[in-house]
Amino acid sequence: MTAAEVQRRPAIDGFATGVMLLLTFSWGLNQVAIKLSNSGFNPVLATVLRAVIAAACIYAWCRLRGIPLSVRDGTLRPGVLAGVLFGGEFVLLFFGLDYTTAARSVLMLNTMPFWTLIGAHLFLGDRITGMKLVGLLLAFGGVVVVFADQLSLPDGSALLGDLMCLGAGMLWAATIIVIKGSKLNDARPEQTLMYQLVVSALFALPLVPLAGPALREVTALATGALLFQSVYVVAFTYMLWFWLMRRYPAPGLSSFAFLTPVWGVALGALLLGDELSWRIVAALVMIGLGLIVVNRPVRASPPA
Repeated sequence: MTAAEVQRRPAIDGFATGVMLLLTFSWGLNQVAIKLSNSGFNPVLATVLRAVIAAACIYAWCRLRGIPLSVRDGTLRPGVLAGVLFGGEFVLLFFGLDYTTAARSVLMLNTMPFWTLIGAHLFLGDRITGMKLVGLLLAFGGVVVVFADQLSLPDGSALLGDLMCLGAGMLWAATIIVIKGSKLNDARPEQTLMYQLVVSALFALPLVPLAGPALREVTALATGALLFQSVYVVAFTYMLWFWLMRRYPAPGLSSFAFLTPVWGVALGALLLGDELSWRIVAALVMIGLGLIVVNRPVRASPPA
């Protein structure tokens, strides 16, 4: 495929808009699915199973399409590092959702673009402009509001989970910096994703006993939520995202990023009964505005 064919759409059209609405809705719903799967599976075991099932789907896709998967192209070391970071991200996220709500976790996780902005400034030479600084300040203001909301509760029960999900957002950003600063940036998306899935499963597997019993209350709902994440979110929507990125301008697609936490907060309240205080709504607005400011001029990376 030539470069002209890859970027053949000059602007975001109705089709791309519809697909991005579907993708951001799916990624917001993913937080609810993780919360549900944790009811039936040890969080670390769920991380491993999700990665293994998704990797099997991606491998089958590559075999069907004749897409080569090689570790002899200089991508092995950064691929392993990206996989370890990816695994750590999801261990923290799945553990965090044992303690906090889906609505709060999606806000913490989606601080990723701001950590990426700082990492790109420090390691990739992508300087922070005045407008990007405004976006950073808005986002961090939103994070402060989330923690202020938690501290206003009598028991402070979700604080640990909030911190874990915030850490997951940092590791997601670190994964992106590794990819952008290495030969993985030029590798096929299927290969990059396979590194992340396979290595993260190997990384997380020894940690399964540390999270308590492997199985909790396994139900059809918990199993379905795990399969939804593995087959649909990881194996399908991530590949669909990459497909869009090869055909439409990245800044235009990036502008939809703020919708993911909006969907996540709304779905957490609707499906799980997560409480929405005025502080959570204010944090959502601040982080959403920060995402709009930061993401418009910057190429985005797919979510976890």
